[in-house]
Amino acid sequence: MQSLEALARDARALANGDVVPALPLTGAESEVARQLQICNACRYCEGFCAVFPAMTRRLEFPKADIHFLANLCHNCGACLHACQYAPPHEFAVNIPKAMAQVRGQTYVDYAWPPALGTLYQRNGLTLALASAAGLALFLVLAVALHGQGLAALWSTPVGGFYGIFPHNLLVGLFAPVFLFTTLALGLGVRRFWRDVTPATSGAPLSAPATAEATNAVLRLKYLDGGHGDGCHNEDDAYTLARRRCHHLTFYGFVLCFAATSVATLYHYLLGQPAPYDLPSIPKLLGAAGGVSLLLGTAGLWRLNLRRHPEHGDAAQKPMDRGFIALLFLTAASGLALWAARGTAALPLLLCVHLGAVMALFATLPYGKFAHGIFRTAALLRHAVEKRQPNPVGLGAD
Repeated sequence: MQSLEALARDARALANGDVVPALPLTGAESEVARQLQICNACRYCEGFCAVFPAMTRRLEFPKADIHFLANLCHNCGACLHACQYAPPHEFAVNIPKAMAQVRGQTYVDYAWPPALGTLYQRNGLTLALASAAGLALFLVLAVALHGQGLAALWSTPVGGFYGIFPHNLLVGLFAPVFLFTTLALGLGVRRFWRDVTPATSGAPLSAPATAEATNAVLRLKYLDGGHGDGCHNEDDAYTLARRRCHHLTFYGFVLCFAATSVATLYHYLLGQPAPYDLPSIPKLLGAAGGVSLLLGTAGLWRLNLRRHPEHGDAAQKPMDRGFIALLFLTAASGLALWAARGTAALPLLLCVHLGAVMALFATLPYGKFAHGIFRTAALLRHAVEKRQPNPVGLGAD
C-alpha cells in the first residue's frame, strides 16, 4: 500500500507540474550507480553484508539511495575478493573503493557548518599531529609563564594536576570544544537522516528495528565477511583482526569517556575531586579503556599500513591515520600521566595529554570519527526498511 500511495503522490505531482528534478550525480556517485546495476544483475554477494539486500530493493540509484548504501558499507573487502567482475575485468567492479569515495564525499556534503566541510580533505596525519603538538606547546608555555619558567615543567606540583591547571580552567577549555563537536556531528547526521529517510521507505523507527541496528553496531556484525570468518585486509585470507581491533578501539574509547563522565559525577555530586587511584571506578574505567584503546589503535595502524590498495579510497588514508594516531597518543599519554603521578614529569606529560585530547575532540566532526556516526544512522534506516514490503520483489505492493 505504501508503494501505491507513493506512486499516486508522484502521479499527482507530475500532473500538477510539481515534480522536483532528480539531483545530478557526481562522478563518484555515477560510478557507484553503474557498479550497483551490475551487482543487481549478479547478486552473488547478497549474503555478505547489509548493502546487497538493501540494493536488491532498488531498480535505480538516485543520490539519496547512493549516500545511504555508501554509509551502510563497512569496507570489509569481501565482495571485491569474491567478484567475478572485479579488475582486471572490463566491468571493473570494486564496490569497497567506489563506496569509500562516495562516503568521503558525504562527510563533506553533510558537514556543519558547511564551510568547514573541506577540512575532511585536509585532515591528515601531519595536521593531526601538528594540532596536538601546537596545543601541547601552548599549554607548556602557559605553565612556564605562570610558574617559575621552564623549571615549572619538571617539578612535582602541589595538589596534583589541579595544581597545574585549575579544574574550572580545564572545564572552560574543554566544554566549548565538546559542545561544538556534539552540535556539529548532530546537525550533520540530522541532515543525512532527513535526506535518506524518504529513500528508505519513509517509515519511522520502531523498537525492533532500533534493537537490531544497535546489536549490529555494538557487535560490528558486518565485519565478519557474512560467514563469521572475518573479512579481508592485505590478501585473499579471511581475518577477524580488523573486527577485533575495531572492538578494542571502540570500547576503549567508550570506557575512557565513561571514566571522565563518572569522574565528573564524583567531583560535582560527591565532592571528591581528582586525582583518583585504584580501585576507584573512574580509574578502573580509565585504565581498562586506555589499555584497550592503545592495543586497538596499534592494531588498526598495522592493518592500515598493510591494507590492500584496492580496498578503499587512497585519498582518505591520511585522514584515517591521523585519527588513529590521535587516539593512540591520547591513550599513551593518559597511561603515562597516571604512571608519572607524584613525580616531576607530571606537568610536561599533562600538557602533552591535554594537547592530544583537545586536538582529538577539535577534529572529531571533520575526521574519521564521523564514519561511525553516519554508519549507525544508515544501519538504523536499513533495519527500518527491511521490515517494509519489498517494492520490487515478488508479491510487492
